[in-house]
Amino acid sequence: MEQRLDVILDSIRDIKGKNIIRLDLRRLDDRPAEFFFICSGESSTQVRAIAENIQRRMKSEMGEFTKNTTGSRPSNWVCLDYFDTVIHVFYPETRAFYQIEDLWSDAVATEFETL
Repeated sequence: MEQRLDVILDSIRDIKGKNIIRLDLRRLDDRPAEFFFICSGESSTQVRAIAENIQRRMKSEMGEFTKNTTGSRPSNWVCLDYFDTVIHVFYPETRAFYQIEDLWSDAVATEFETL
C-alpha cells in the first residue's frame, strides 16, 4: 500500500500539483475509501495533466487501472477512483467551493510540501 501511495504522490509532484493533502479515512466507519488525495492544478490543462500522469504511472508501475474516472470539462475537477484510494484533482476555485477537506475533517490529514 505504501508504494502505491508514493506513486500517487510522486505523480502529482511530477506535474507540479499544489496544496497536496492525503486524508487517512481508515478509522472512520462511513468511509468510501481508505485514502483520499486532494491537490490543485493552476489551469484546466494542468488538472488534466496531473490526472493523466497518475493514471499512466499507476498502470505502468503498479499494474492498476481506475475503477472509475469522472471529471468536468473544462477540467475543473477530475476524480480518480482506485477502489481504496480516491484522488481529487481540482482547479483552486472549484476546490474552495466543494471543500472536500472540511467534509472529511475527522480523517487524519497529512500535508505534503510542493517541490
